[in-house]
Amino acid sequence: MIKNNTLRMRPIAVMVSLLSLGAQMAHAETEDQKPQAMSEVNVKSQRTQDLPNKGYQATKTRVGKTYQDPQDVPQAVTTLTKELLHDQQVGSLREALRNVVGLSFNAAEGGRAGDNFNLRGFYTFGDIYLDNMRDTAQYNRETFNLEQVDVLRGSAAMLFGRGQAGGVINQVSKMAELRDKNTITGSAGEYDYHQFTGDFNKQLTETAAIRVNVMDRHDETYRKNPTTGDRPEFDRKGIAVSFGAGIGTENEFYLNHIYTQTRDVPDFGIRFIATHPQNNAPNGASDRTFWGASNNFDDSDTRVTTGIFTHKFTEDTQLRTQLRSATYNRAYWAKLPGPGGVSPALPTVNSSVGQNQARYLNYNTVNLQSDFSTKFDLAGMKHAVVTGVEWLKEDSVRRQLVDLDPTAGALYERHAKGNLQNAFNADNYAVYAQDSVEFIPNWTVLAGIRRDELHARYTSATSPKLSYGEYSYRSGLSWQPTPDKHYYATWSDSFSPTADLYQLTAVPQDPERSKTVEVGSKWLFNDGDLAVRTALFTTTKNWERNSDLEATSAILTRRRRTNGIEFEVTGKVTDRWDVFAGVAFLDARVIKAAQNVAAGNIYSYADQRVEGQRARNTPIATLNIWTTYALTDAWKIGGGVEAKGERYAYNPNSANLGGQFVGGHFNPNSAPGYARVDLMAAYEQPKWAVRLNVKNLLNKEYYDAVYDNGGLVTPGNRRQAIVTTEYKF
Repeated sequence: MIKNNTLRMRPIAVMVSLLSLGAQMAHAETEDQKPQAMSEVNVKSQRTQDLPNKGYQATKTRVGKTYQDPQDVPQAVTTLTKELLHDQQVGSLREALRNVVGLSFNAAEGGRAGDNFNLRGFYTFGDIYLDNMRDTAQYNRETFNLEQVDVLRGSAAMLFGRGQAGGVINQVSKMAELRDKNTITGSAGEYDYHQFTGDFNKQLTETAAIRVNVMDRHDETYRKNPTTGDRPEFDRKGIAVSFGAGIGTENEFYLNHIYTQTRDVPDFGIRFIATHPQNNAPNGASDRTFWGASNNFDDSDTRVTTGIFTHKFTEDTQLRTQLRSATYNRAYWAKLPGPGGVSPALPTVNSSVGQNQARYLNYNTVNLQSDFSTKFDLAGMKHAVVTGVEWLKEDSVRRQLVDLDPTAGALYERHAKGNLQNAFNADNYAVYAQDSVEFIPNWTVLAGIRRDELHARYTSATSPKLSYGEYSYRSGLSWQPTPDKHYYATWSDSFSPTADLYQLTAVPQDPERSKTVEVGSKWLFNDGDLAVRTALFTTTKNWERNSDLEATSAILTRRRRTNGIEFEVTGKVTDRWDVFAGVAFLDARVIKAAQNVAAGNIYSYADQRVEGQRARNTPIATLNIWTTYALTDAWKIGGGVEAKGERYAYNPNSANLGGQFVGGHFNPNSAPGYARVDLMAAYEQPKWAVRLNVKNLLNKEYYDAVYDNGGLVTPGNRRQAIVTTEYKF
């Protein structure tokens, strides 16, 4: 396996004209001609750097297409701020999302290896976004260049297009700012953990700046191959550049580029034995047994280039256009644990035990979005209108990897690409409009509609092409008697066509559809420094599917529903005491079992005994608490708990669940509930700081990721202490 650790930034031709425009704006200043800052419309007040978050409490989000205070969004929103991720020593998006209640992790299910989550009981691999643009490729995301992570819960197709039922995960990039500020960090810890990050921002002119973020991280786990001594590894690097011109004026332009590289040794976990994780087999296999070897690999190279141009007509009226070109290359070879039974053979030196998961993926996108927003008074009522158009071009290829030495078990190399498994290209178009009308003081009604069109071509023999058009809706009623109180009720829906995320069926089927009804309240206390929210919701999804790229996919359930309630508290209890906490209770059930149809209209049905049973990988209760307290102006201590209840692991599509019903009772594979405790202590000065993080303080054995169709579960890491030093200049 060839590992190229050189960071490369490939120029994107489609951005050349935008870069030229930005350069002209940055250098147009002379002594006689200064750029005209629009002080009369106060446009600077809308910039990120002028609206800082209050520690763990977010004060801004763009999940509604325009900058808003989360307090004003009539839907449940959880925001993970950079201050929270900093204190927790978080490096990956996956680790960051441990803070989100009602969310659980899916393990690397076939072609879905990479970031893969369940939110409110529904998968989200089509609902991950980067700066409000689709980021659905199969890879592992890092947080070194993120300002915050917004999680908008519930069906959200009207705002974001085709998607699922649980919600949207939106990553917000760091942008160039009008100031000079530099920060470097170095970390070291157990399991060969070491990380370096740098955040360098330089103001170039009165309205132009450049920002560079870099990251290099290596980590391992406690699990080890007993034969070779090899461990799972995470080896990741990244560089991100943001150039801004006209910042704070009526015409703002940003050009952002990010490159991330992973060279991991992947871990596919352990098997279930008698419905529980095999952690004590007669041959010595346990949760500590790693079934792979150092010659396995999960290599990816991701390049995303985005140009953003915003024209501000007034303080309340603007046109924002984003153009993105992205390339995602990935190859991986992972080993599954040995065959089931009470005593599977242990790993061998040449990795001959266990199945191989090996493939190559190339995914390219070009994405254009343009959003227009304005506020005005009409007929004695206040209107806030947002409307826009979108175009997304997708081109994807998946190939096999060639086994270079089949007689010795297996040997793959990332560049040895074999036969084409499948490919597709697609054009997506959308137009949307939404209006929020304050029809009487403090009462606002919201209504939105969106139309999506997709035209796709596939290599599949059963479904060579697809064309569809779907409408999505969003509506709500808000009452805000004071700025500190917000009560709302919303209805929204989402859809995912038969072939979205490349889930084809032998015979065309109805698209997935989901509907969410939510009522909630949001309060601010302590002069706005402490935010409290609640949400009560029900989401129903029809014709559920879950498969990887262009597989001939079965329907998993005809109907599934999650009812739930959430509570969340973020912000400052006192000037020295910060908290980020939440709890969610979910009742996720299969309502109707699957009905599948094959060529020739031959129908088959899942085991109807699954109806009424709990859905897979959805704990009844999840809890997250993170809190810090400043003992002095320099010393700060903190800690938290992440807790999840038991999660089922099974395939609800099975025609006969057989042994999963014992004595008439449903008893599928299940990952036990757990509570992970973390601690932190820091000594902070204006220019430098030292921090100690201890993750999984109690050294607990726990299983944080479940394979969606059952059979395998991945353990979380054991206790790990990390020391970080930070220097600002």
